[in-house]
Amino acid sequence: MEEKQEKRRRLTAKRKSEIVLDILQGKTTISEVSRANDITPATIEEWIEEARKGMENQLRAKPKDIKQQYEDEIKKMKEVIGDLTLQNIALKKYSALLQQEKENEE
Repeated sequence: MEEKQEKRRRLTAKRKSEIVLDILQGKTTISEVSRANDITPATIEEWIEEARKGMENQLRAKPKDIKQQYEDEIKKMKEVIGDLTLQNIALKKYSALLQQEKENEE
């Protein structure tokens, strides 16, 4: 296990961007990079998605700063969590009512 940790090295942002660019230009594939660098394909796909978001932001008329992007993302996630929490509460109440109804029938 220690050998694997020693093998792993953190890639710089510059190296990650070179890898993503090579993949997008068709010079290499996710699986080739994954094998060569002992990185999961999911991690590389995350880099590609982050790069896509970064490019999209830079091409806007008024780019958002990184902090604002993360704050917007957090806000969206909190909204989803709130919705899921309300659904969960409603389902628990509904389940309890069904259980109570079932007990009353018996």
